[in-house]
Amino acid sequence: MNKIIALAIATSFSAAAFAAPETYVLEQNHTKPRFEYSHMGYSTQLSRFDTAKGTVTIDRAAKTGSVDVTIDATSVNTGSDMFNGHIQGEDFFDTAKFPTITYKSDKFKFEGDKLVGIEGNLTIKGVTKPVTLTVTSFMCMPHPMMKKEACGANATAKIKRSEFNMGKYAPLVGDEVTLTIPVESIKQ
Repeated sequence: MNKIIALAIATSFSAAAFAAPETYVLEQNHTKPRFEYSHMGYSTQLSRFDTAKGTVTIDRAAKTGSVDVTIDATSVNTGSDMFNGHIQGEDFFDTAKFPTITYKSDKFKFEGDKLVGIEGNLTIKGVTKPVTLTVTSFMCMPHPMMKKEACGANATAKIKRSEFNMGKYAPLVGDEVTLTIPVESIKQ
């Protein structure tokens, strides 16, 4: 009887160790958040941020996790140096006062073993709003070059820029913005 109890205790400790949260650091070369919007109905414009950093912590067994991402708003890349300066002005990102954009979450949504959503708070220009990211792909596996565990995901959300004090020229220039955050991260 004592052997059965000892085996049960050992098994529970080993399962608890297996289910421990794992922390991953964003790999900056492959984490380039982007946004797109309608430009007067003529076209959909796509821009990105060249610098983002942060961490993802996930416990796949417990189906929990957290995300902490900081985007350097001064790294906005529209493809035009002139427009990069314009979009960093007071009417839009106002990077002189608000140089970063953040997304923080501690609630993951799973369907079975598949991560499908992340609920958190997005802060742009000093305004914080709840934003749910839809996870369109998620995968963890050993990174073939770094020889460490890595996780990657694509997550999207639709936001209204006017809700973040960036509504200049709306609705002529679309108020609805699709935010996409492609993430690759390396286990620490």
